[in-house]
Amino acid sequence: MAKQVKLTAERRTALGRSAVRKLKAIGAVPAVIYGAKHKPEPLQVSRREINSILSHAAGENILVELEMAGVANRLALVQEVQHSPIGGDVLHIDFHAVSMDEMIEADIPLEPTGIANGVKNFGGLLEQNLRTLAIECLPRDLPDLIKVDVSALNVGDAIHVREIPLPEGVTTRIPADLTAFSVLAPTVEEEPSATAEAPTAPEVIKEKKEDPEAGAAPAAKDKK
Repeated sequence: MAKQVKLTAERRTALGRSAVRKLKAIGAVPAVIYGAKHKPEPLQVSRREINSILSHAAGENILVELEMAGVANRLALVQEVQHSPIGGDVLHIDFHAVSMDEMIEADIPLEPTGIANGVKNFGGLLEQNLRTLAIECLPRDLPDLIKVDVSALNVGDAIHVREIPLPEGVTTRIPADLTAFSVLAPTVEEEPSATAEAPTAPEVIKEKKEDPEAGAAPAAKDKK
């Protein structure tokens, strides 16, 4: 299950580029929380804390308990993290407020485990058709990822969505007949055709022999 972590947050009143630069100077990151029947609310969080949470997360779905002065803690999912294209620094975070007794939706990574028999013994190729699985569950049942054992797959076999074992309390919204994993036959290289024409040997031009009589001087006439 996704680990719930605590994160200190503060309300943010100053907005705009100038305010963002000031936040960066004090080691903070701008954020916003929305959902759960509340209007979007600007926040700021510690850059050091959020970097630590992101670096230790097992998956993309992170459940955080936001601790804010003067109000009750709020449970939220890290919905989106914007990174700088240069250096990868965290620029902004979107939190989606959730309730422990309300269903949430999330895309969970699928991870194959084991080596497919068709790959190991017959040279096949494992193809992963689905990288994530759209699921629905209560926040306490949210998984980090879903592992699927593919070791029994032979060439031509497949695992469909209906065959993926889901954790307790988790359901999926994906059509049951979609293929998640399959083993393709090995690629066979075509042999050169036996009827292919043999390369033609280059024609040898023989040197023309000189006619021994052609270059002979005419015979001298006898003088009488």
